[in-house]
Amino acid sequence: MKYFLHALPKSFILGTFLLFGLSAQAILLAQSSHNRIYSSSTNNNAVNSNSKPAFIQDIGINEKLGTRIPAGLNFANANGDSVQLVDLLSSGKPVILNPLYYECPVLCGLVIDGLFDAIQNLAWQPGKEFDIISVSIDPTETDTLATRVKQNYIENGNWGATKGSEQHATTIVQVNEGWSFLTGKQTAIDSLISTVGFGVVPIPGTKDFAHSAAIILLSPDGTITRYLYGLRFNEFDLRTAILEASKGTVGNTIDKLIMYCYQYDPNSNSYAPMAKRIMSLGGLATLIFLGILLGYYWLRESRKNSLNY
Repeated sequence: MKYFLHALPKSFILGTFLLFGLSAQAILLAQSSHNRIYSSSTNNNAVNSNSKPAFIQDIGINEKLGTRIPAGLNFANANGDSVQLVDLLSSGKPVILNPLYYECPVLCGLVIDGLFDAIQNLAWQPGKEFDIISVSIDPTETDTLATRVKQNYIENGNWGATKGSEQHATTIVQVNEGWSFLTGKQTAIDSLISTVGFGVVPIPGTKDFAHSAAIILLSPDGTITRYLYGLRFNEFDLRTAILEASKGTVGNTIDKLIMYCYQYDPNSNSYAPMAKRIMSLGGLATLIFLGILLGYYWLRESRKNSLNY
């Protein structure tokens, strides 16, 4: 054993210490970055809160994580056909729920534009790894309007293929199936927004509504798993939220390792690195690395000793 330890090259010993040092530094940098983001987010939220009109300050989202979308909610799709929301949740894929109203003058358009831009950057696509349900909170809106809005977004996306190509045409069909644009009656709308905790209040003297800016992630069985807030959605946060909602049904091994190392932080509205989990994986990787190298040197020395005899 003594001879074996002396036989280890200095470069191996130095490399091991360097590996531990780099792992620790990466964790510190990740935590430092997260703290800066959280500080900035907190300051911005304080400024925005003070600038809101009184009745808008009462509008928010009451997160209901773990709540399941109830059966019996009927809506109309963009073709005017009656559909049950639970039927759209039976595809076995995670779902992004996007409450909005199609004639919203500002906020809804910004939210759906942010969602559209984010999914254009994803390696995954609606109708394949996940579905999207955009549902109007205005009972006066019609399926004709929903059709126009749906065509605008689906036909303007590249969806990972060159426009005009056969692959793009095939993907359009897939996305068209995977992204639903719904309208409904007041009772169904009220039941849905109450279930997901999405606050909506009519603005006095107008046909508009005051509401929050958020999308809601649902598991394949219709259970609420995450809320993402804002007008723009970070590609990493959206991908991780979809992976979390999927409960392992989408994503590769690397995606699942990333999911293990990150956890949603409600204070910063983003996924933050978990130092303890990163250290656990780093320690495991180091042990495997050391085991392989030690095994290699042990075999080499055993062969040398057998040749000497």
